[in-house]
Amino acid sequence: MVKDIFRIAVIGAGETGTPLLTQLLDAPFVEILGVADLDAEAPGMRLARDRGVATTTDFMDLARLGEAVDVLIDVTGVPKVREALRQHMQDSGNSHTLIVHEMLVQLMLSLLSGRLVQVKHEVEEY
Repeated sequence: MVKDIFRIAVIGAGETGTPLLTQLLDAPFVEILGVADLDAEAPGMRLARDRGVATTTDFMDLARLGEAVDVLIDVTGVPKVREALRQHMQDSGNSHTLIVHEMLVQLMLSLLSGRLVQVKHEVEEY
């Protein structure tokens, strides 16, 4: 399936999510449907709001967008978040949305920068 635009939602708007979000916002073939973080004032949340992107402190709001989301990127590093996302996709019958987690984001950011990028997470319980 060839796409002309990727509809993406990002969970985690801190040290890892913000550089990724910056790249995504500048890509003409990406539409950001929303950004979630527990901290409404996280750098990526402010960036998203400044660029007119919806934000939420409840990551499940983005999961509930259903098949409107092509790629749901989770850069929280919190296993409970990944588990909840997978369970929601199963329960809702959503076989369209792809869940991408921080290891693939680290690879993508490293490829873009031409060097290995380290990702950091402050563990926050959801």
